[in-house]
This record gives sequence, structure tokens and C-alpha cells, in this order.
Amino acid sequence: MLDYHIHTLPNGIRIVHKQVTHTKIAHSGFIMDIGSRDELSDELGLAHFWEHMAFKGTAKRKSFHIINSLESVGGELNAYTTKEKICFYSSVLDKHFERSFELLTDITFRSIFPEKEIEKERGVILEEMAMYLDTPEEAIVDEFDAVIYPNHPLGNNILGTKESVSGFQKQNFLNFIDRNLSTDALVFCSVSNLSFDKVVKLAEKFLAGIPTISKKLDRVPVSNYKPQIITIEKPISQAHCVLGAPAYALADERRIPFFMLVNLLGGPGMNSRLNLAVREKYGLVYTIDANYATYIDTGLLTIYFGTEKKQLKRTTSLVLKELKKLREKPLGSLQLHTAKEQLMGQLAMAEESNIGLMMMMGKSILDLDKVESLNEIFDKIKSITAGELVDIANDVLREEQLSFLNYVPA
Repeated sequence: MLDYHIHTLPNGIRIVHKQVTHTKIAHSGFIMDIGSRDELSDELGLAHFWEHMAFKGTAKRKSFHIINSLESVGGELNAYTTKEKICFYSSVLDKHFERSFELLTDITFRSIFPEKEIEKERGVILEEMAMYLDTPEEAIVDEFDAVIYPNHPLGNNILGTKESVSGFQKQNFLNFIDRNLSTDALVFCSVSNLSFDKVVKLAEKFLAGIPTISKKLDRVPVSNYKPQIITIEKPISQAHCVLGAPAYALADERRIPFFMLVNLLGGPGMNSRLNLAVREKYGLVYTIDANYATYIDTGLLTIYFGTEKKQLKRTTSLVLKELKKLREKPLGSLQLHTAKEQLMGQLAMAEESNIGLMMMMGKSILDLDKVESLNEIFDKIKSITAGELVDIANDVLREEQLSFLNYVPA
């Protein structure tokens, strides 16, 4: 059972902590309910740029001091940006937890966005874009978002565009934070051997002075979806394809059954149906997988593979054949049992990662206002029926509902 504790400070910031007595490493971070979908049309890439700039100077630290503060004691400081979240986090020996907590507070709330650092980091991000565009298997998955969510913030690339990133100045960051940061939509999460009382005392020490900020999320609702088939010629040697469709939002009761269905179809296991049917049987691909992303108001199924240009049609046909099987043929009792056991085993192993557990807790508190224990999730998985999976497959995996994006060699 996931034994965690929550404390809410007077300013609305929530602290969620799990004590793990057998570890010497303390993982912690701030997760904010802010992401790239919260950018205005002239702010594309600003959330991700903020993630970079948090390390570039605060009211009392320069960039070198931020980088060196934890690195000098063997720790790590990092961050990430998604469509709906920004996270600043660290991993250190437990005796340096207070140091990391203070540093994370400083970069989260007191960044000053020096103009010289903005110019330097602009170049770094433009290089990151160029590297990403040179990797078609990554670029196509992100570009597929715009196919599913055209003219919507969820369809925009998290990195932004060359034009938008080239124009950002200090005031852009200050305006974005002022418009979006809310203390009741921000969580400090930690996993370590420290007691909850110790973590709360430090939270009161470092966070009590943060003023209460209450902002209401004003996210653009997802518009009507229309399936598309798009093929783009590129100077590449292999064809790449992503197909998929909108799926269930994160609070939908069908989320876990659909997650199991996607795991069966193209999860990380070498025994996934797509891997067996396309790679192992015919040798048409090196990589083929299916993924399911959830957002507060929608979800997204994607299936990706790369193959020879001449094999694109055949490979796509084999994928569609596997989707048809899921729509038409219920799993047998042994198949259903195996799919459940595989997913439960994967989830249990994922919880062994304390840093992943820390992030999961923070995100769950923001999205669902609770953290489900493994036992609770396992109970939901165990209750899934073969008929339920067929109904879900017929709801989401209908061929006429799918969109396709193909990159083909010019």
C-alpha cells in the first residue's frame, strides 16, 4: 500500500511525502499545473524556455552557483516540461535534503531571467530544435499532435517555433508566470527516509513566505476531431508512420482498461501483439509501439513504426489487422489473465523507482487530488472483463476514426 502524507500550507501549496526507510537518497521537486497548452499564440515554447531559464539565475544565485550547489555534493538537479506540467526536481544524499529544498524553492519562485542568459539559452534551445528535427522518429510523434488537435494548444510543439523562441524577452517570462502560477495548483513532492514532520518543518521554513496566489485555469477546450491522412516527403532513408486517435481523459473510468489494452497491443514487452505480428513474424520493423497519453480533458492513442518505404502499405495493413482483432475477438480467459499479470508486474516495478514515484505522487495530487495505491490500481485491473475491452476497442480503435501521418523518403 502506498503510505503517503499530505500537508497544505496556509498559502495553498501542498506537500506530499512518502517515507522510504531503506534509502539514503532523497528525491524531491515542485510540480506545477502549468504547461505548453497554457501558452498564448505568441508564447509558443515559453513554458519550456522557462524550464531552462530557472537554472540561469535567481535573486541570490548566478547560474554557476545553481549548477554547482548540488553537483558539488554528488546530487542532481533537473527539470521537464509537458503539455500540462512543469517540474523542477532533485536527487541528493539525505543529509543534503535541506540544501536541495532551499535551492528548488529559489529557482521555482525567485528566477530573475537575466537578459544575457536569455540570449545564451536561446541558442541552446534552437540547437535542441535542430537536433530534434534531425530525428524523424521523434519529430513525427510530436507533429502528430497537430493532426489530432489542429489549431489547438495541445497540438503545438512544446519546444515552440524558431520564430517564437527567437523573440522572447524577460517580460514574456514574467507575464507568463504572473498569468499562470497559482499556489493551490502547485505541489512539493518528496520520497526519502526523512520523517513527514521533518519535511513539513522545512516546508514551513522555506515556503511560508510565498504569498497566496490563486489563479483559475482557463484552458481552451478540445474542439471537434476529424480524422486525417497526411503524407510528407522528407530527405530520409526510411518511412515513418504514426497513426492514432483521441482517447479517454485521465479521470475517465475507462482509462485503466484502455491502458491495459494499449499495453497488450504495443507496450514495452517484446510479447506485445504488434511486435509479434510485425517484427517477429515478418521482420518489417525494428521498433513498433503503442502509447496512451492522458490530459485533463482528453487522451491520445499513438502507434508508431518505421519501415522501408516499399513496406509502408503492408506494415500499416498488419497494424490495422491487429486493431480489428481487438474489436472483434474477445480475449480468452488465459489471455486476459496474462495481460493483467503483465501490467500489474510492470506497474509494481515502476514503483520501485523512487524518483518516478515522487513525480507520480505530485502529478496525481494535482490531477486527481489523491494518490491511488498499487492495491487500488490492481483491484481495478483485476475487475476488467474481456467484454469491456471489446467495447473500448470498438469505441477508440475503429479504422474510420484513425488519423495517419507518414514521413516518406523524397
